[in-house]
Amino acid sequence: MGTKTQPLISVIMGVYNPSDYNQLEEAVNSILNQTFKDFEFIIYDDGNDEVTAKVIERIKQKDSRIRVIREKDNKGLGFALNQCIHVARGKYLARMDADDISFPERLEEEMKFLEQHCEYDWVGCNAVIVSDYTIMGVRRMAEIPNQYNFLPFSPFIHPSVMFRRELFEKDNKYNIDEKTLRCEDYELFMRLYQQGYRGYNIQKCLFMYREGSDSYQKRTLKSRCNEMKIRKNNFSKMSLPLVSRGIYILRPLFTICIPRNVILLYKKMRLRSLNPLTYEENRAYIRVFHDVIREKNVNGWDKGKEATSLVRETTESKFDAIR
Repeated sequence: MGTKTQPLISVIMGVYNPSDYNQLEEAVNSILNQTFKDFEFIIYDDGNDEVTAKVIERIKQKDSRIRVIREKDNKGLGFALNQCIHVARGKYLARMDADDISFPERLEEEMKFLEQHCEYDWVGCNAVIVSDYTIMGVRRMAEIPNQYNFLPFSPFIHPSVMFRRELFEKDNKYNIDEKTLRCEDYELFMRLYQQGYRGYNIQKCLFMYREGSDSYQKRTLKSRCNEMKIRKNNFSKMSLPLVSRGIYILRPLFTICIPRNVILLYKKMRLRSLNPLTYEENRAYIRVFHDVIREKNVNGWDKGKEATSLVRETTESKFDAIR
């Protein structure tokens, strides 16, 4: 366990003008309600507008474990996370995003895994995929990713990951070059893998990851071209077959030619067909979702009742479909 001045875990999260303050509140609640309590929660205000800054300040008052760092100008996620790491005091660094939800046991299970498995340098998990307030399915990640698992996309769900702090004490920081925008995690994981570090994915859903159409709107032609360059530079250092490298280097270019709605529909169908949820899984996951939103409603946020009602309706419709 940590001490009063040095918590065992530092949770790090960057925030920049979120489109939904309710989702921000849900993300924060999911961390504050963890079964493991010995952590600090570092929130980086990445040049937010005045309204968002006030929301973050109000959130800070919720719990003494929350620390807020402010930056006048927006510098991007990589810079934000590097600043959080710089001031973090924990033995472990747990990522979190401002629109996702950590299940109550997430920090405890990931911390225990790293304590018991010194051969791994970070650990992630599987995730329930959510679009708005609808559960779409489960994303099951490779348990022990190898170099081939990096070909289609990152084999780790970035905001679900917990790192050993010493990783970042060896000049391994997030790359803040504009070329890595929206690929900061992918580039970091490949770089760490090339250095001989290894990660693991717990084969449990300890995380709820939001993925909607707006996720693809953020991907521009420029960012896709930059991703191709990142793939090319790193794949050549990872002992991958030449043909496979060539195909997957071009993957970002192919995806930008496909309408976003088609990609989203394909992903939804794939999630449901490859990773169907049982009745019991649906019930358990929606209960967690409902509890987080109910906590927000108790704290007086505007859309708490509306969101709780929506989740309840979603629950009933999904259960009817399963039956």
